[in-house]
Amino acid sequence: QAQLVASGGGVVQPGGSLRLSCTTSRFSLDYYAVGWIRQAPGKERERVSCISNSGGSWSYADSVKGRFTIYRDDAKNTVYLQMNNLKPEDTAVYYCAAGGPRCEYYDYWGQGTEVTVSS
Repeated sequence: QAQLVASGGGVVQPGGSLRLSCTTSRFSLDYYAVGWIRQAPGKERERVSCISNSGGSWSYADSVKGRFTIYRDDAKNTVYLQMNNLKPEDTAVYYCAAGGPRCEYYDYWGQGTEVTVSS
């Protein structure tokens, strides 16, 4: 059973934008780093981005640097992934996960939200 709720996926044309959200009503995300991991059909899971529990550090996969931005709004208990200039190769199911304060491991997972980039 998913402990986090990921939303915001959809179908978008190349060059378009989407914003994914990750939240939970079960606990406060304040204490956890939160990351986004994606899996495309027939491919292994890829760590896309992660933000530390303090929000003071973050990381991105090389494939999304300069296009994706991760940020958190602790007042809303939500972490966002703003995705700009989307490419067909960004097509995947995106999962959010929460865990160790510096993204070193994940304990809690969301159910995934599907992103399709296609003309």
